[in-house]
Amino acid sequence: MEYNTQRSKVGIMDYGRNVYKLIQYAKSIEDREKRTQVAEAIVRVMEQVNPRVRDHSDYRRKLWNHLMVLANGELDVDTPFPVIHDSSVKFNPHRLKYSTGDIRYRHYGNKLESMVKHVSEMPEGEEREVLEKQLAQMMKRSYLNWNRDTVSDDLIIDQLSKISDDRIHIAVGTEIELPALSNIQPDDTTARHAKNKNKKKKKF
Repeated sequence: MEYNTQRSKVGIMDYGRNVYKLIQYAKSIEDREKRTQVAEAIVRVMEQVNPRVRDHSDYRRKLWNHLMVLANGELDVDTPFPVIHDSSVKFNPHRLKYSTGDIRYRHYGNKLESMVKHVSEMPEGEEREVLEKQLAQMMKRSYLNWNRDTVSDDLIIDQLSKISDDRIHIAVGTEIELPALSNIQPDDTTARHAKNKNKKKKKF
């Protein structure tokens, strides 16, 4: 069995070890014309393996440059344009920037904060009061999933107020009751949908 620790180091991992092996095979070909043809075929394979490279306007040149890096500058072929043969040149991928947003409490996530914002912009009334109560229940359940010990209802109320920029106010001391999941029954529409879905299943 061949372990990764026993294998040669691959300069650019985006193309995988099989492409690296193809390049080693191309280097062993003595006929220059045939070697060039194989190199061109490898470049086409590299394009398929890493299609994101097409995002660059000069991606063909980039592929040939990567080919030479993978070959440690030891592949003597005719290239369609000048490429870098210096194996010491490194092509490091750009660091991806992930948007973390302005989430106050990560355990609640963006979705819940978006819902809080939407409810906080609703006019006062019975519908808003119901939604505020449901938001508090969702926050409490999310908090308990993240921290399974316990959580104070006043803490949830305080955090809901902060997330809504003080536009949602639930009286301190209010008890946030979590409905048992087993007591949640699907409405008629959900039940009919599930029944029709089961009918469509093929029987073997």
